Amino acid sequence: MTIAHEEAVIDSAAVDAIFAEARTANSFTGEVTEDQARAIYELTKFGPTAFNSQPLRVTYVRSDEARATLVDTLANGNKAKTASAPLVAVLSYDTAWAEQWDNFLPEYNAPKAMYDAAPDLAASTGNNNAHLQAGYFILAVRSLGLAAGPMTGADFGAIDAAFFPAGDQKSFLVVNIGQAGADAWGAVKPKFSYEDVVRTV
Repeated sequence: MTIAHEEAVIDSAAVDAIFAEARTANSFTGEVTEDQARAIYELTKFGPTAFNSQPLRVTYVRSDEARATLVDTLANGNKAKTASAPLVAVLSYDTAWAEQWDNFLPEYNAPKAMYDAAPDLAASTGNNNAHLQAGYFILAVRSLGLAAGPMTGADFGAIDAAFFPAGDQKSFLVVNIGQAGADAWGAVKPKFSYEDVVRTV
């Protein structure tokens, strides 16, 4: 039992499943249903983003053809586990996320002009907040009792060309999803302590 378990408002089993004992899986088994795939997003969407912008876009890769195309873009060490994972998600951000302003923050659209005038700022804001949502996505996977295997070892330019040729989305993460398979975990890696990373000013 840790201080995190003691202070959490969720039970200890949930703390372990989502945080303390959850690890990146490297082999998978079982299946991920359409209801589970939907539930992952339904949890993800509640995490905060700047201006409620929600720029994350999720592409679930299920068909054999799409899976083969995706696997070809991955680093060699990521190919086999992605080919066999029950479900794979490509996470990207909507390059025109600010055009949705009246849908995600209709009562306050004054900041939109700032992004319209600064495309680089719009791109970095979309990218940064989608990365934030990716963290929520991984926690959502874990909260359903599934394992997540997030990967950045990929040619994201090739992924974009194959899956988002219109340029409307920019990918940044591939996530394998399923029940943890045999030998899914490597050795436990050290985590920095509170004293290593936190200061109070």
